[in-house]
Order: sequence, then C-alpha cells, then structure tokens
Amino acid sequence: MTKSDQRAYFYKIDTTVKKVRNYLQKQLIKGGIDLTVDQWVVLDHLIPVPGISQNDLALATAKDAPTITRILGILIKKEFVERKTAKLDRRKQMLFPTEKGRALHKEAFPIVLKMRNKAWENLSDNDFEELVRIMDTIYNNLE
Repeated sequence: MTKSDQRAYFYKIDTTVKKVRNYLQKQLIKGGIDLTVDQWVVLDHLIPVPGISQNDLALATAKDAPTITRILGILIKKEFVERKTAKLDRRKQMLFPTEKGRALHKEAFPIVLKMRNKAWENLSDNDFEELVRIMDTIYNNLE
C-alpha cells in the first residue's frame, strides 16, 4: 500500500469545493445578487453561447438533466433566461440570456472574480497549472 492509497484526497477536494461555494454564496448575498452559486454557474456558461441547447448546457456545467431543468426553471421565472424554439427543429428548445440576465451577470462577475482572486492568494500560475494537471489526471483515471 502506497501513501496515496491512504490519503483521503476526496475529502480534501470536497471540503475545499464546499468552502469555495459557501464563500461565493455569501459574497453574492452581500452584493445583493439574486443568484445561487448553481444559478451563477448556469448563467455564466450561457452568456458566451446564447442559443445553446439544454442538453449541451447540462454537459458544459456537469449537471444532470433534473438539476439543469430545475435551475433553468428558476432562471426563467426570474426572467434571466428565456427558451426559444429552434427554427430547424421545432422540438428543440434553445436557451438565451435576457437583457436582465446579462445585466445581472455583469453585476455579479466582479464579485466572482474577487472571490477567485481571494481564493488564489499566495498561489502562482504554476500552482494553478499543477492543480489542473492533477485534477484532470484524477478525472481521467475514473473514466
């Protein structure tokens, strides 16, 4: 048995992700932003690719079908996102941010960026590259 066999790396990853999510949620609330972290993630992925399908958005955000449906329902109710029928395939629904959604994203982005910078204090670009390499390796090992 190696040292890595004994390490509870998943616990460390999980607790760090929870800490980041909780910190960001508090910052969004403090900033008066009417979004949960999950809603932010979906809106942030939708902004650069308006017209994306729900399935593609689910894949891009690593969310399952029921979760993405629930989050989109809330974002649509809040008038941050709208569904439009695809012209070529009337069965397909395309998702678009509304002007209200774009404005909220623009307002929230500096808060998210500040949180990201806070979380990355005392770490370098090399640290980031190494973290990504390690996380990608773990992910690919489990494919």
